[in-house]
Amino acid sequence: MFTLAHLSDPHLSPMPRPKLVELMGKRAVGYFNWRTNRGTHHSPDYLSALVADLKDRGFDHLAVTGDLVNLGLPEEYGLARRFLESLGPGDRVSMVPGNHDAYVRGTALLHLDMWKEYIAGDQIEPHANVGGAPFPYLRRRGNLAIIGLSTAIPTAPFLATGKLGKAQLHEFERLLKIAKDERRFRVMLIHHPPAGRHSPHEVLTDAKAFCAVVAREGAELVLHGHKHKAMLQKIAGPDGDVNVIGVPSASNPGASPERGGAYNLYRIGGEAGRWSCDMDSYGFAPGGGAIAKLRSAKLL
Repeated sequence: MFTLAHLSDPHLSPMPRPKLVELMGKRAVGYFNWRTNRGTHHSPDYLSALVADLKDRGFDHLAVTGDLVNLGLPEEYGLARRFLESLGPGDRVSMVPGNHDAYVRGTALLHLDMWKEYIAGDQIEPHANVGGAPFPYLRRRGNLAIIGLSTAIPTAPFLATGKLGKAQLHEFERLLKIAKDERRFRVMLIHHPPAGRHSPHEVLTDAKAFCAVVAREGAELVLHGHKHKAMLQKIAGPDGDVNVIGVPSASNPGASPERGGAYNLYRIGGEAGRWSCDMDSYGFAPGGGAIAKLRSAKLL
């Protein structure tokens, strides 16, 4: 039995105080939003307690699906690096970036160097490096194949859209085939949800293309963040539906069970054609109190 943990969207705080020259364009809008609204939705104390609880329960590998930073300030990437190190070494933690990790063009690629141990693939097979970036990557852990994709692109103010692009989608399909031939349980990590209906300003613009690849090649599990709430949706695969699961922001002390900070544990067993996967969600119950199991589901 392999235990995979999943958390997302920590939006690390307190945020470094930006210099006046850094508050241009989208950052100015984002900083105003953080000071007047968004900042109240993210608590470093809640995040620390949640991470401590996760470590106490234990896991074999941890998936982090993006949005570690807020405004793409240079100092934020170092803080995020230290946060990743607190979760575990790069061979035990796999992450993919979110839209806030590529918030503005000037720092959109900083994570590629600052977090490189956490986004590096095994590179056992030849890798068609896409645009100089390591995405998509393939990591083999136990009987799992973890495929990480990047939807992180800099966008205009008031937009939080994501995009994979044709080159990454082509390589993604190739990695799915490799993992299928190796008879592995295939887990996709992606920030933007590829399933469901979402506001135009925050969608994955090529979600249909992603779903078409999965419909052809199959997958066992898709994990995402971005929406800051617990989600369970499905997309079509060649042999049945594929579960698409999102978690809330790990630092959100939200009042509802769907939005309060939480993480998921997936216990995966069996073999190709006979997989089993059970999910447990842990977080703060509405009204505060100790971290507890919020929900469970048998996925496979």
